[in-house]
Amino acid sequence: MKTARLSLLIALFATFLVTGTANAAAPRYVALGDSAASGPLIPAPDLTAVGCFRSTNNYPKLVARQLGVPITDVTCSGADTGDMTASQSTDFGDVPPQLDALGADTTLVTLQIGGNDAGLVGLAESCLNLLPEIFGGTSCKDTNTAGGGDVYGDRVNGVGPKVGSVLDGIHERAPGARVFVVGYTTYLPPGGCYPRVQVWPRDADYVQAKIDQLNQVLADAAAAHGATYVDIRTPGIGKDVCKSSLVRWTEPFIPANIAAPLHPNATGMAGMATVVAAAVA
Repeated sequence: MKTARLSLLIALFATFLVTGTANAAAPRYVALGDSAASGPLIPAPDLTAVGCFRSTNNYPKLVARQLGVPITDVTCSGADTGDMTASQSTDFGDVPPQLDALGADTTLVTLQIGGNDAGLVGLAESCLNLLPEIFGGTSCKDTNTAGGGDVYGDRVNGVGPKVGSVLDGIHERAPGARVFVVGYTTYLPPGGCYPRVQVWPRDADYVQAKIDQLNQVLADAAAAHGATYVDIRTPGIGKDVCKSSLVRWTEPFIPANIAAPLHPNATGMAGMATVVAAAVA
């Protein structure tokens, strides 16, 4: 009887070891996020969801290659926090909720979201001024802070609870996954570089301040909801839209590299991948 019990225990233990080894050897990485992660127009396109304008060389896929893990990349241009749990409409049809890609076998998740909730691309576009201030025009900072308020500051603050809810949903669907919230990079240097990039100096500072504010909101949400924040802003200093096309991580209004305006280029994706992979490893 004792021998039979011992044999059973040995068999159960062996099964546990084999299962544990198999699980450890087969991690699955799921990438969630918006166009800052999907990499619109960066060659070559990922045709699995044409309307998402995903690149085969965005940072999630580069991270997966560096770590040697399989990836399910559902990042999608135009996505906001609502598209994590509801289908997203694109120019080429709807795509499923991004959180549907998660499962009990998911071991790693990256999430980069919130920029579209805050409307930061629209803010940057509203700050475009082709003529110097002396010839007239409107300051986007003055417009959005008139009367002592801060229109975009309020929008950014409103992103925090939404991202927190997304993180809770990730943990619910992938309870064994390590979750990393990726911030947004440095887009503009102090004072900008008018007229090379056609944003007046105080407006450039306002735009970057809202990006920095969003990064803090994301870091706080990550800390409060069981995730790790990955700082992309600091590594991106000196690689903003004002730098040469060989150095910068993000393209200006008129790109010189093959990438969407005001979005990361291939160099930026490679740099971000290095930062994210190091954080994960």
